[in-house]
Amino acid sequence: MPTQPHQARRMAESFGVDPERYDRTRPAYPDELISRIAGDSVLDVGCGTGTAARQLRRAGTAGRTVLGVEPDERMAAFARRAGLAVEVATFEDWAPAGRTFDAVTAGTAWHWVDPVAGAVKAAEVLRTGGRFAAFWHTFQTPPALADAFADAFRAAVPDPPFDPRGAVAQGPDPYRPILDRTAGGIRAAGAFGEPEEWRFAWARTYTRDEWLDQLPTSGALTHLPPEALAGILAAVGTAIDAMGGAFTLPYATIAVTAIRR
Repeated sequence: MPTQPHQARRMAESFGVDPERYDRTRPAYPDELISRIAGDSVLDVGCGTGTAARQLRRAGTAGRTVLGVEPDERMAAFARRAGLAVEVATFEDWAPAGRTFDAVTAGTAWHWVDPVAGAVKAAEVLRTGGRFAAFWHTFQTPPALADAFADAFRAAVPDPPFDPRGAVAQGPDPYRPILDRTAGGIRAAGAFGEPEEWRFAWARTYTRDEWLDQLPTSGALTHLPPEALAGILAAVGTAIDAMGGAFTLPYATIAVTAIRR
């Protein structure tokens, strides 16, 4: 059993099972975050379908280039259809071929990268004064939904390898180990200034159908058989119905960032 997220390669490379759904339902990142990432060339690690990469390209100068690195060919193919340049590899194995960048980013992906080896490689490809920024969405799931999900998941997977309630994150606390490992990797690389955290609070209201549309993109569900997934979605849908058919989800997008010395 992997002890760190980056060792769970089967889950890390499972999101391409339905890239259209992933791209349609996963939320974009706050404009305030994207606008703080400067530079004419950006390397986006674990770019997935290109959500952050497209935002970074739109927010930059007319000549800004954004290159994605993505281990899943299915996700990379989707991003390429949106006009992004993407190379298929894990970041640890990716060959920069002498290229350097003004910024290295990772949107909801850096936990799949070895925190020390990744930070060392980011430092190698960053120009002096360039910024590294890894960021995640955290959110406060209503307890009724978290409980319904956990109960249904345990019914579908009687001996789950993780706490299913934690799979639908309860605020920023479950992300603290990931944030701390990211900052620790930056410090261990020995090439950056002191890491800092940026936080951006926002909220989104989901209807029943919208929440059930995005739920299968969770890494906890991408490998479940259809009948097990259907049972989980039904239980969560019932819980949303009991809440009036919609709910508002408070988000906090958190970035761990540092400057290349």
